[in-house]
Amino acid sequence: RQVKQRRVARDGAGFGLAATITAKSDPHRQQARTEVPMPVIVVANPKGGVGKSTLSTNLAGYLASRGHAVMLGDVDRQQSALTWLSLRPPQLPAIGTWDTHGEIVRPPKGTTHVVLDTPAGLHGKRLDEVMKLADTVIIPIQPSIFDIHATHAFVAELRAHRRSEKVKLGIVCMRVREGTLSADHLRAFIDKLQVPLVGQLRDTQNYVHLAAHGLTLFDVSSSRFERDHAQWKSITEWIDA
Repeated sequence: RQVKQRRVARDGAGFGLAATITAKSDPHRQQARTEVPMPVIVVANPKGGVGKSTLSTNLAGYLASRGHAVMLGDVDRQQSALTWLSLRPPQLPAIGTWDTHGEIVRPPKGTTHVVLDTPAGLHGKRLDEVMKLADTVIIPIQPSIFDIHATHAFVAELRAHRRSEKVKLGIVCMRVREGTLSADHLRAFIDKLQVPLVGQLRDTQNYVHLAAHGLTLFDVSSSRFERDHAQWKSITEWIDA
């Protein structure tokens, strides 16, 4: 039997290159091919500092809190997700990372869901490799003119990709201050972009404090985080749909 699984080959820049590697077992048995279903959620925006790691870690935390065997993976040298995972208390719902075998990295055995945190400057070949893996792409954006212009070009690039019709796109607004002109401009931009607005997260230090201890919003239940939990409801419902 031949079992085909998604794996990732890492190039010299530390970036994950999509690959399909066939693992062979008993060659005398009848041959068959089986694709292993594993939803892959990619958090991406070529603009740096938009909150990709905050969104990625909390998405992984949500999936883990629901009992899924989730892996949170970096696909760049900065390895922000790996650093965060090293801070995560062991008694919390487990979140895995890449299994490494020489130059090949892959999700740990038994993984049911994958969240990928991507680098700034994601374009061209690198974007193509990520799109080969993605089932869902979530685009975080902040209410800034620089983020708006970068995101407009990025969405156009995603839509031009040959797999665009197979990949679910959504936008999450990050660090939003209600009642500001910049927030109004951001919403007007998203309306014209015609990509679903999945949710918006307020500008708060709560995420900073949680990340410093390897925590996510879904690891805490204090009243201090009630507003944040409420804002995540639309995002988690969209992910689960």
